[in-house]
Amino acid sequence: MSSVPGQLTAPADDFTAAEGILRRQAQRESAARTYARALPVVPVRARGMTVEGADGRRYLDCLSGAGTLALGHNHPVVLEAIRSVLDSGAPLHVLDLATPVKDDFTTALFETLPRELAEHGRIQFCGPAGTDAVEAAIKLARIATGRDGLLAFSGAYHGMTSAALAATGDTAVRAAVRGPDTQVTRLPYPYDYRCPFGVGGDRGAALAARWTAHLLDDPKGGVQAPAAMLLEAVQGEGGVVPAPDGWLRRMRQITAERGIPLIVDEVQTGVGRTGTFWAVERSGIVPDVMVMSKAIGGSLPLAVIVYREEMDGWLPGAHAGTFRGNQLAMAAGTATLRFVRRNALHARAESLGARMLRSLRGLAAQHPCIGDVRGRGLMIGVEIVDTRGETDDHGALPAAPHLAAAVQREALRRGLIVELGGRHGSVIRLLPPLTITDEQAEAVLERLAGAIEAAQAAAPGAAA
Repeated sequence: MSSVPGQLTAPADDFTAAEGILRRQAQRESAARTYARALPVVPVRARGMTVEGADGRRYLDCLSGAGTLALGHNHPVVLEAIRSVLDSGAPLHVLDLATPVKDDFTTALFETLPRELAEHGRIQFCGPAGTDAVEAAIKLARIATGRDGLLAFSGAYHGMTSAALAATGDTAVRAAVRGPDTQVTRLPYPYDYRCPFGVGGDRGAALAARWTAHLLDDPKGGVQAPAAMLLEAVQGEGGVVPAPDGWLRRMRQITAERGIPLIVDEVQTGVGRTGTFWAVERSGIVPDVMVMSKAIGGSLPLAVIVYREEMDGWLPGAHAGTFRGNQLAMAAGTATLRFVRRNALHARAESLGARMLRSLRGLAAQHPCIGDVRGRGLMIGVEIVDTRGETDDHGALPAAPHLAAAVQREALRRGLIVELGGRHGSVIRLLPPLTITDEQAEAVLERLAGAIEAAQAAAPGAAA
């Protein structure tokens, strides 16, 4: 065994084969690749939360396909659903034709939705990525209202296609693509640790809501009546920043009173991830449009929007996609939706996530480089900060992206896969499958603690 917990010693030829694969990937794949840069792993087998690399090493996967794998890798109910379709001789590609597989998926999905949407909703199958579903939602709102503008938020992430990217808050990513950010009004998102108003808490959220309402009502505020407001109930790529329930209810009130459709992006938060089946359920709001992808496909590509029936002003073919009829993904998604609901995995995510947050906050008390710990359910963020920097007027320390990257590397050495996000990539993100066991959760916390200690010890100036 290796001296690092969670790692296995593999034969030399396995290491050589893995290194060759990684080398060829670097030579052949585009410079746009992301995860492969920080996580030089060549997965060959996976089950549940465990991933085995080509070099024989095993890892606990707290990335879960960026939240796609609600049940982890190769869950038996998902594999059985896929095999059933393959063995039945059913067509695998049907565009948007009606099939028993699609009907079953739609039924299973509507069984999970807020009652108003389940009873008076319509579903649009999109191209098989969340960003295309965001595009569809924005396009639908423009058709329904006859308006063009969009309200979006600081810290947001909605995808990489045109309108979705314009709504995304990452200025560096948007700057790499030429073209103006037309008709997108950026609004402040409540962020307790780095409050844009310098006050945090309920007061910061109230000020953010007040600014939004004031801007929309000010006849000289420069904002035309928009087609929609687009938001995440928990910002994932933005650094795992949960929206306060009261603020979400206020956004629903503001949009409803002004005839502005509210679009909620549930691509990463859906299917039990945040402790309720859909993240909006915690606040009790019902949006006009819900955007869904990732976990709804049971690990396979699938994306849809569900919206109020009165908005259904599409002309035939107004939004289409060749692979919007992915039968295998629908079967896998049906199995996932029903398994999560039947086994109340959202409640499990709520209770276990709360325990993990308590443990991580205890760890933060021992390590000043942890500026903040936050999350909902099994969507958890640990913000790494520079203790040598000066605090801002709200008491927040500067981000420490290099230290966060070192923590990620040390975690990988210990057999733990985590992702970075947030401002300057300084937030350690934990997205374990909803099937994570208590023992695995303890192992995650232990390995992460060891990684933080090792990264701190190796950081410049650590001795001082």
